[in-house]
Amino acid sequence: MEGGEGQVERAIKEQQIAELHGKMKDASIAIIAEFSGIDVATVTDIRKKCRESQVEYKVVKNTLAKRAAQGTSVEKIADGFKGPVVLILGADPVTPAKVIAEFAKGKEEKFKLKMAVVEGKKIDGKGIEALAKMPGINELRGMLVGMINAPASKLARLIATPGQQLARAVGARKEQLEKAS
Repeated sequence: MEGGEGQVERAIKEQQIAELHGKMKDASIAIIAEFSGIDVATVTDIRKKCRESQVEYKVVKNTLAKRAAQGTSVEKIADGFKGPVVLILGADPVTPAKVIAEFAKGKEEKFKLKMAVVEGKKIDGKGIEALAKMPGINELRGMLVGMINAPASKLARLIATPGQQLARAVGARKEQLEKAS
């Protein structure tokens, strides 16, 4: 009986590794943070913020995480899977860094940003904080739309100005002719 239970457990672990491997492979950023002594309400709050920002927050078993990281860019930071750690994954490199850096502020003794891999490049905790200060993808899109719209609206005003001036001149001439007659 015991052997059967072990095989079921092994199959579950293999499934977890495969699932985590897929998430690691698809992520453009993976952050490892060390945590200790964080209460349940705080963990629930950070999980909620991560979910809202489409960021994956996972407390993982280190050995499973190391195995799942093989063959992905996360393998570069696999040595960070020591002690109580959390793995943060995201498709956009800036959003997870912003969410986690914001959460870590004032909690340095309980939540420490260890390292990350961003688009295949390994960075340390200070690099994560620097990344968090950059504008996110939505902010960049807004800036880009603003830059694209600015010349177009200026052009529209420039094109409209001579027409308005011409209309005023024609109107003034009409008034002159009406007064003269």
